[in-house]
Amino acid sequence: MAAADGPSSALGAAPGLGQSAPVSTRGFVRIAGTQTSHESTQVAEEVPVAFVYSGRPHAVMMCTPTDLEDLAIGFSLTEEIVGAREDIGTISVTRHSRGIELSVEIPPAAAATLATRARALSGRTGCGLCGVEAIDDAVRTPHFVQSELVVPATALWSAGTALAARQHYNNETHSVHAAAWATPDGELRVVREDVGRHNALDKVLGALARSGTDPRVGFIVITSRASFELVQKIAVAGVPLLAAVSRPTGLAIRLAEHAGITLVGLLRGESANTYTHANRISLT
Repeated sequence: MAAADGPSSALGAAPGLGQSAPVSTRGFVRIAGTQTSHESTQVAEEVPVAFVYSGRPHAVMMCTPTDLEDLAIGFSLTEEIVGAREDIGTISVTRHSRGIELSVEIPPAAAATLATRARALSGRTGCGLCGVEAIDDAVRTPHFVQSELVVPATALWSAGTALAARQHYNNETHSVHAAAWATPDGELRVVREDVGRHNALDKVLGALARSGTDPRVGFIVITSRASFELVQKIAVAGVPLLAAVSRPTGLAIRLAEHAGITLVGLLRGESANTYTHANRISLT
């Protein structure tokens, strides 16, 4: 097997064989005008992660191979495969030559429901719809979030600035998303990174569930655009505010409006756009 920083010597070898670190060093040839030079850089790794529920394959996601137990819990909850953290039994992480298998034990009733609702699918990097066959399953009616949370605008500025400094893998590779959960005053308590924005969010929500922290008393900050799947996921978790450094999609705005979620986009420095339920943000 070739070293991580060089090409594989095996003809037709599967990409990512043996990769288990989130970041690796790769060589490249820089071209500047008519000059070339051999250099190296840090790159983000992505590996196929198979989700197996009670012995039945469900989906394959391309993920950053860190915090996979958090990912298993967060994905299981936000996709409503189970209804509560207590419904998730043993989680085992098994590394194979071509990827990683996440085996999750769930109650028989949940496993039977899952078997009837979807077939096993493969997902590209960050796919938020794996295991979904029907449009009604993809765009679900969001849970309505009832919350008295009010967040000062200064807390948004603080959280956005702090998140940039906490993106350790992205600071090395410039190709990884991050999600974080912040307290109402903007303090980041949980930060997770992944090549897929949905995975990063699931890791955060999974970490909160593992620690017994109520996600509803704070807000989520993400480094990507705010797509509708992210709104659906935080609605399931009961989080009342989602702030993204990029813009939201139209569907994300409509779902957030319907779900009672404050949706913030273009969080940059000390400015942001609030698309829904702006009353949840205080300017004083």
